[in-house]
Amino acid sequence: MRQLCVCVSVLLVLATLAVARPKAADFQLNSNPALEQKCKSGPVDLVFIIDSSRSVRPHEFETMRKFMIDIIHTLDVGSNATRVGLVQYSSQVQNEFSLKTHAKLQGMVKGINEIIPLAQGTMTGLAIKYVMNHAFTAAEGDRPKVPNVAVIVTDGRPQDRVAEVAAEARDKGIEIYTVGVARADMTSLRAMASPPFEDHVFLVESFDLIHQFGLQFQDKLCGMDLCLESDHGCEHLCESSPGSFHCLCRPGYTLNKDSKTCTAIDLCAEGKHDCEQSCIPSPGAFTCGCNIGYTLNNDKKTCTMIDYCSFGNHSCQHECVDVLNGYFCRCAEGYMLQEDGKTCQNLDLCNTVVHGCEHQCVSTPGSYYCICPEAQLLAEDGKGCGTCRSANIDLVLLIDGSKSVRPQNFELVKQFVNQVVDSLDVSAHGTRVGLVQYSSRVRTEFSLNMYQTAVDIKKAVMNVEYMEKGTMTGLALKHMVENSFSEAEGARKNVPRVGLVFTDGRSQDDITEWAKKAKEAGITMYAVGVGKAVEDELREIASEPHDKHFFYTTDFTFINQIAENLKLNICAEESQGEIEVKNPCACESLVEFQQATMTTLEQLTTKHILLYTVPVHLR
Repeated sequence: MRQLCVCVSVLLVLATLAVARPKAADFQLNSNPALEQKCKSGPVDLVFIIDSSRSVRPHEFETMRKFMIDIIHTLDVGSNATRVGLVQYSSQVQNEFSLKTHAKLQGMVKGINEIIPLAQGTMTGLAIKYVMNHAFTAAEGDRPKVPNVAVIVTDGRPQDRVAEVAAEARDKGIEIYTVGVARADMTSLRAMASPPFEDHVFLVESFDLIHQFGLQFQDKLCGMDLCLESDHGCEHLCESSPGSFHCLCRPGYTLNKDSKTCTAIDLCAEGKHDCEQSCIPSPGAFTCGCNIGYTLNNDKKTCTMIDYCSFGNHSCQHECVDVLNGYFCRCAEGYMLQEDGKTCQNLDLCNTVVHGCEHQCVSTPGSYYCICPEAQLLAEDGKGCGTCRSANIDLVLLIDGSKSVRPQNFELVKQFVNQVVDSLDVSAHGTRVGLVQYSSRVRTEFSLNMYQTAVDIKKAVMNVEYMEKGTMTGLALKHMVENSFSEAEGARKNVPRVGLVFTDGRSQDDITEWAKKAKEAGITMYAVGVGKAVEDELREIASEPHDKHFFYTTDFTFINQIAENLKLNICAEESQGEIEVKNPCACESLVEFQQATMTTLEQLTTKHILLYTVPVHLR
């Protein structure tokens, strides 16, 4: 900030200040050659606030008038240099001329000489408020970035409050000098003036000695740059103002309460950032960073985990998997990662170890199990094969619970299931049975490991509730492969797996994929159809050869015959001699068929067309 230079010569002030009022002609411009020496510095907006209360005697007011004229003679007055305004006050405030009124010294002198004192009370606070709100405004000629200086001259104690309004004026950047004469109150002068008080507060005994203020005013403001010529104590920057200075901080710092030292502005600590992971502060600014294992994105705010696999130097034989701050290798199913952490070994143990399976070895990831030929079951040692009663199976039955089955027929289906159960040796270590019902959805009625006796299974079967709705056979097959034959539901690794699908109609979804996957998983599949069941779908579900795994009847009342034929195929050796499979075209067969039909018609309340059912390969 530029300085106000009020270069008042000691000889000039002593020679020109008089006790009695001189004539107006004595106060004209250039009345003394010494006034031609001006202190040229930057522009200043200066407003005099003159006390014209009744306590100021006429000759004392003339001394103040002369004092102001002497001061402005030392200024470089002009629209682009120093501008001067004048306000007098008593019980009211009167603006004599504003900062924009006079562009030349001669007009200012004339305006000062024409002042008529108000001669009332002493409302100093009112005058300061007026100057703050009106005199130092753009409308009255105040300029931005030009120092604002107010000089208050008073001879008494203010009759209103001055401390608050003066503090507000100082906060708005107005530098206030106070000149007290005779009866002036020092406490009030200090309350109004800018700090430091020793540079801004002046007290003289009488108006005759007011020229002493001119001498000190000259000493403080005219020729001294306090930032250069004093120990200002500013940590960063010192900025001079007329007769004073204040400290500033470099960008990114804020001034502390001591008005001298500076503290860096930490935007990270204040939460004024939008970094995703970490914020790195610098004075008044910040940069974003990322945690270990992450890299900063192009937006310089968000972070992405480093994709080490994408570097192409991982050397994984099968698959590279990214993790935080690194990667690891993973093998495909059926392989095991070697000690080098990169290469993989085939886990087809059937081809790499002596498995001891009597018939066939089936590899699983990291293990294997043995299976036996059809109609034989695996022995307890998990390797040999035996007959039905001496061997074990895991059997899961999928029964159709769609709307077309009807409640009375569904009861016949449950009897069919129990007839199959009666043909097996059920136990925890023998044959296990699970039951799944399906319609538009699939529901496990009980899993392989839920019941360990035939009695419990048959009881659970009779308690099964009919589902109704659609026929999603493909969904049921998927559920069987993924869930029913899992270890969690009781399936055993070294025990043959048998699936039996019972349906009365066409599937409403595709069965091809999961019928194939069931066989690929080593499950021996049986298909039993009734009524509107589609033969092609049944054949697709059934295992090879179809003539041993595919059964059909036109009516639910004859599914007990299928149960007997199913027993023949699962336990072929045991059934020898018990049931004779006859040629349906032979004469004896036709007679037996007629007799069976008549018996059934007598028992049924509704009419059905009944056909004697035999395995497909015999039809």
